[in-house]
Amino acid sequence: MPQLTVPRRSFLVGSAALAFAPLAARAAADIGSPAPTFVGTDSNGKSWDLAQLRGKIVVLETTNHDCPYVGKQYRSGNMQALQRDAAAKGVVWLTVAASAPGEQGYVTAAEANEIVRQNKAAPAAVLLDPQSRIAHAYGATVTPHMFIISTAGILVYKGGIDSIASTNVDDVPRARQYVRLALDEVLAGKPVSDASTRPYGCSLKYAPS
Repeated sequence: MPQLTVPRRSFLVGSAALAFAPLAARAAADIGSPAPTFVGTDSNGKSWDLAQLRGKIVVLETTNHDCPYVGKQYRSGNMQALQRDAAAKGVVWLTVAASAPGEQGYVTAAEANEIVRQNKAAPAAVLLDPQSRIAHAYGATVTPHMFIISTAGILVYKGGIDSIASTNVDDVPRARQYVRLALDEVLAGKPVSDASTRPYGCSLKYAPS
């Protein structure tokens, strides 16, 4: 993934070790239940209210541009392809930058926009969540951690983007593409076969409680 040159915050050579999130969410974000509501501001100053997106399928993608597991998905073009395919089908894709100030992955609005430009990414918006409120509400623990919300506002998927926990770009085409498959099922009006999977990536750099 092309990377914006910004200060590396709290990042050591060994600090990007693989982190698995527990299958049980640590916040009230349960499959089949109403998705936690939120109002967030994006990198262009626009406000996004989940309640006002009722009637749309919504994808949440936690991100950290310095995380090699995030980088794998962007270097391969997989994340951008998913974003564009989703947008073409009327899905609202919100990338959530939830790293706290001073931590790895924290971005200003201008930095977030430059990363999107460099990556040729295509989310509907990058939500700036430096207090980690959205991430906490969903029990996000790693980057990337993926969530899908139905048109009725129900959480129908949470977990990993795919099935191979590595930073190797060559693994992307070999992996089971959980998010793509889940979106296809939701769009077809079917229940999600793998509704809760184990996310993998860099530990999310939460703001202190």
